[in-house]
Amino acid sequence: MSNVLDKYLFQALDAYPYNLEEAVESLNYALSYDEKNPIALSLLGQIYAESLKNYEVAKEYYQQALAEDMYALDVYPKYINVLLWNEDYDEAEKLVDFALTVKGTDKAMLYLKKGILFEQKKSYKKALKCLKLAKENAYNNHFINDIKEEEERIKNKMPKQKKAKDKSSSKKSTKKS
Repeated sequence: MSNVLDKYLFQALDAYPYNLEEAVESLNYALSYDEKNPIALSLLGQIYAESLKNYEVAKEYYQQALAEDMYALDVYPKYINVLLWNEDYDEAEKLVDFALTVKGTDKAMLYLKKGILFEQKKSYKKALKCLKLAKENAYNNHFINDIKEEEERIKNKMPKQKKAKDKSSSKKSTKKS
């Protein structure tokens, strides 16, 4: 039975995102063989999140996938994205913190997601600290360059502070008056 299940999973993975009808049909067949298959549940969550923008249903599928296998490592970043898109910030932060404790997860990606979480909450200094941790845990030059772009974007969002010279010169001019 596992061979048939795998066949439908591969068909679904191959069809997504270009042929949603075929992907969903294959997932339905896969789930008829194993209704708790974390790969199938995760891909259904991804379809509901990315294609249908139904974040609540997507969350349910991701929760089911992780309930079946907390080592379904590909689920964490996708589930975190859904929580961020749905503005479930407390839930997202808890999930990131938990995922960081799971052996084998992509720590760089998780710290990046946490940085984006803090950026969305307008906690820019915390976001930059997370991106620094993401860089420390990254082992891919392309990904490190992506993190640098994220840092630049966040720095551009930070409120601009006046230079110390401007402040001291304005104090001197008021004293002379």
